[in-house]
Amino acid sequence: MSPPTDLFDPAHYSDVRRPLLEASSLPPWCYTSEEFYQREVERVFMRSWHLVGREDELPNAGDYLVHDLCNESTVVMRSDDQKIRAFANTCRHRGTRLLDGHGNCRAVICPYHAWTYNRQGELAGIRGMEKTKNFERSEQNLLPVRLDTWSGFIFVSYSDEVCALADWIGNLPGEFATCQWQDMRCTRRKSYDLDCNWKIYVENAMEDYHTPTVHRASIGLQECDIMDSKGEWDSIWAEAARTLAVLPEDEVPFPHIEGLKGRNANGTYFTVIYPATFFGSTQDCMWWLQCIPFSAGKMRVTIGSCFPKTTVERSDFEQAAQVYYKRWDRALPEDNDISERQQAGLHSSFNQPGRLSVHEPVVHKLDNWVLDRVL
Repeated sequence: MSPPTDLFDPAHYSDVRRPLLEASSLPPWCYTSEEFYQREVERVFMRSWHLVGREDELPNAGDYLVHDLCNESTVVMRSDDQKIRAFANTCRHRGTRLLDGHGNCRAVICPYHAWTYNRQGELAGIRGMEKTKNFERSEQNLLPVRLDTWSGFIFVSYSDEVCALADWIGNLPGEFATCQWQDMRCTRRKSYDLDCNWKIYVENAMEDYHTPTVHRASIGLQECDIMDSKGEWDSIWAEAARTLAVLPEDEVPFPHIEGLKGRNANGTYFTVIYPATFFGSTQDCMWWLQCIPFSAGKMRVTIGSCFPKTTVERSDFEQAAQVYYKRWDRALPEDNDISERQQAGLHSSFNQPGRLSVHEPVVHKLDNWVLDRVL
């Protein structure tokens, strides 16, 4: 199904706009067209809040991590005053990329001409600028990027026009208040580069329709209910007396989080903060997924594993945690594979939008959330 010349005419998406049980999925070009993707970059990713990582991943002054998204690169660093700040990862001299990956530094030194910035982002050392006229060092500090935190998680936004993070996530904090995520520790990150569109991956993460087939050899059937949400997020919840973060055949080594109440004590949440941040939250731990698009058909997914501080401090933690890593290392590649297979199928000239089922309410909501912005 070839994309139309008038790609952003709302008439092409009328079937997506219908109520869930009357609606169809997005047309295939929404997942394969670079023109559609570039509009998403401009109107979705540059106008949203995005998960970068955890505060506990940056425990010491000078600890940093680099977050790359849609040609924007950001350095997130704990400064000497213990405040976490974000800066554009570009030298104020001639724009050279400053840092990569993660680590610790006494200062940020440009690899090109050695302009040096302190850990607050202030220009601290320059060579060869002594004769430059009207040069004000204080005007050449690293450029700040908007940053906010919630429950130990670090988010950035590239637009001052986007509402505050607290308004973006709405009533989500109240839903997870007893989980005490602020006291958790991120014990592992793992990334995968995939040949699929970012929406395919988020859609898959937020529906239970696929679990008895895609995950038949691992986690199996999971039946979920959609939660009420206010803000730019949605969540589905599966009732389960024990954690869903280990495979059904494995014993559960860790206790429930102390003080859990309501649905948090009786099941597992699968949550998306739009556009592309995912949380899995269960009785003894949580995990997050960060989806980073590269193009219409390529992306990276990073999974972070988080446990309560008291659990991480157990003498048997490293050994006992392996059953959790085993579950994620088995189930996530199953999602990766099916997402790439879906992307491959969408390139067929015969492909047409399909009807949605009662198991796909968040797929429907995500698709319309994107259209609200792209159109």
